[in-house]
Amino acid sequence: MSAIDPRQELADRLGLEAVPPPRFESPKDVQERLRENDYLSDDAIASVTFLADRLAKPILVEGPAGTGKTALAKAVADAVGARLIRLQCYEGLDESKALYEWNYRKQLLRIQAGRPEGSGAEEWKALEEDIFAEEFLLTRPLLEAISASEPVVLLIDEVDRVELETEALLLEILSEYQVSIPELGTVRAKQIPMVFLTSNNTRELSEALKRRCLYLYVGYPDVERERDIIVSRVPGITNALAEQIARVVRSLRTLDLKKAPSVSETLDWARTLVVLGRDEIGDEDTAATLHILLKYQSDIEKATKELLGRTKTIA
Repeated sequence: MSAIDPRQELADRLGLEAVPPPRFESPKDVQERLRENDYLSDDAIASVTFLADRLAKPILVEGPAGTGKTALAKAVADAVGARLIRLQCYEGLDESKALYEWNYRKQLLRIQAGRPEGSGAEEWKALEEDIFAEEFLLTRPLLEAISASEPVVLLIDEVDRVELETEALLLEILSEYQVSIPELGTVRAKQIPMVFLTSNNTRELSEALKRRCLYLYVGYPDVERERDIIVSRVPGITNALAEQIARVVRSLRTLDLKKAPSVSETLDWARTLVVLGRDEIGDEDTAATLHILLKYQSDIEKATKELLGRTKTIA
């Protein structure tokens, strides 16, 4: 008995003429190709990305802000040569901004141009059908990703910012890769997009949404991986300085802070020290530049008290 291919099943449901070849050969292939696009993944990231491609499933990526969740989707798009379509979520996001809306101005012009004198019910019905055609449709990110004919990576960023009602709009796309438009019918995907949803855990997502996705948690990297990220993303930095930075940041994250430094803030700090011409981190440099890493005065004061005098010991 042959194994069921989820991609083949989905292609059959969508009515695709052929199943596109897998994007990645193995988790190792994922790691190597992401590295070529300046994204250093760990085994979990590579494994889930590989499985999402083979199983034709979206990935829900959760974790603290600034740990590389959005960057993962961008790197995958670059690695597979796909167009990245991004839906930035926010409170109040509705169907007209996420899915589609009708071009009412264009519809009105069409009605004015096509309205016959003394028109009857049949003429009005024909005109109504005409103005609800695809040419009057304004596509938003979700519908654009579904209707695109070229390879696409769909990024639904910070999905935890929307209300539950808006979250429900996503379920049809995440499970069936299609959008239902009452006036037109069902628009099915012309290709199988890779879909990434990111969440900073500001609220609990629904079970229905989670059930449709593979789950990936992206936390803060360990010292070795963060050092490698710094070296790969900050031109001109030495391995020794990158190691020191990674260790200091790791130490800061153990403190009871309002906001722990993210990877993006670590990179900003590394670039700052390179611009200042530093080859190592001293007490004076730490005190003068902590505001690059930390965003609350109380956190800066706490970190200064904990770190100054033992920075070299940490390094």
